[in-house]
Amino acid sequence: MPDDPIVDEIRRYREDYASRFDFDIDAMVDDVQRRQTSDGRPVVRRPPRPVDKTWIAEEVRAVRGR
Repeated sequence: MPDDPIVDEIRRYREDYASRFDFDIDAMVDDVQRRQTSDGRPVVRRPPRPVDKTWIAEEVRAVRGR
C-alpha cells in the first residue's frame, strides 16, 4: 500500500502528542477534558442507549449451539 501523506501527518501528530505525556493515557484524557471545558463550548452528554436483549439472547444461543 502506498504511503499516504495525510495518514503520515496524523500518525506524527499522534506520536508527538502522546510523547508529551510520556504515553500516559490518563494524562492525555485529563488534558483533553481540560481543553474541552476551557474552550467555552458545551460538552454534549447523552444517555446510554438501551441494550437490545433479544440480540444478546440470540448470540448466547449461537455460542451454545442451540
